[in-house]
Amino acid sequence: MYKIILASNSPRRKELLAGLDLPFEVKVIKGIDESYPASLDAYQVAEYISRKKAEAYRPLLDGTNASSEDSADAQLLILTADTVVIAPTENEQNDQEGKGVILGKPRDAEDAHRMLRMLSGKTHHVVTGVCLTTSQAQRQFSVVTEVTFKPLSDEEVDYYIENYKPFDKAGAYGIQEWIGYIGCTGLKGSYFNVMGLPVQRIYEELKSL
Repeated sequence: MYKIILASNSPRRKELLAGLDLPFEVKVIKGIDESYPASLDAYQVAEYISRKKAEAYRPLLDGTNASSEDSADAQLLILTADTVVIAPTENEQNDQEGKGVILGKPRDAEDAHRMLRMLSGKTHHVVTGVCLTTSQAQRQFSVVTEVTFKPLSDEEVDYYIENYKPFDKAGAYGIQEWIGYIGCTGLKGSYFNVMGLPVQRIYEELKSL
């Protein structure tokens, strides 16, 4: 069995991975470049960034910057992930009608409001890219979930932003929060993927390693 290192400071990812009843620890390296080529297809961005994150953690596998406890265990596995929300443009009802618009984390309340207006009354997709890296191999994949929101009023959007402050969430919302309770009318695929980690797929991939 591998010793899993979750390379994320997200409390949601930590909670979700813990749900698999697998031992792991969290290690966070700050300042990782998460940029990507402008020409990259929107559905490939999350996986691309998860690979970049994995490279930043590779010294742990080589023994560089590793603790003595880590060094004694040759079976380290680094789990990196990135989630993006792909929204439809103004004249689309579903982002797959065109190329879609990638929504990252909102800069402020105004930006969060803009993002939620883009998702209101439409269907969008959430993509989480995952990279499982050991000293011998690397496995990467993306999981896609389709999410539909009812038309959201400005009052509902403002209430959510003011009370839940979704500034650390791609697309400016958490499906597990109030906005998901009152706004989500349809979901196809993994619910946990929308929260930030496709744990069912990760479980299957870990079993086959």
